[in-house]
Amino acid sequence: MNVRQKPERTRLSAEDWEDAALTLISEQGVGALAVEALARQLGVTKGSFYWHFRTREALLQAALERWEQYGEREIISQIEAIPDPRERLPELFRRVAHELQPHRVYAALLKALDHPLVVPVMARVSKRRTEFLHTAYKQAGMEGADALNRARLTYAAYVGFLQLNFTLGLPRLSHEEFDAYVEHMIATLIPA
Repeated sequence: MNVRQKPERTRLSAEDWEDAALTLISEQGVGALAVEALARQLGVTKGSFYWHFRTREALLQAALERWEQYGEREIISQIEAIPDPRERLPELFRRVAHELQPHRVYAALLKALDHPLVVPVMARVSKRRTEFLHTAYKQAGMEGADALNRARLTYAAYVGFLQLNFTLGLPRLSHEEFDAYVEHMIATLIPA
């Protein structure tokens, strides 16, 4: 989901604009999303934008859907493909821990829960992720209510860490400390 500056003569796709929007959102928040700023960043005119989108809100909606689909396609579907259910959760924790850009977008969206386009996406994403965790915990051997509560606790720990890290800049961890934190989360939240 990285965007590079492109020369004016290069025709940008809708996906290029969506990626640029997600990058801007992750860096400055939903409120900073502006067509002119993106066009400048991409080295093109606003006309390129209007070839793909009618409004800023249409771009925001498409970018949010792209971010949402990335989580489904790149994370959940790959974890579901792991044959041993007991290996899925540790792999999920490790893989998700190193997905920086999607975390930055998520943290920015948490700050924009008053935006009418953000709320339904965040609700769907949170619901699907909690359901996925619930299923993964059940498949790893936990019983129904315990699996659901552990899924909620796991997701709350994830969201809380993002809030602390991206909103407050805490905790400031080295790579080694962060990897140790992830391993501690695995040992604490995943049944042996």
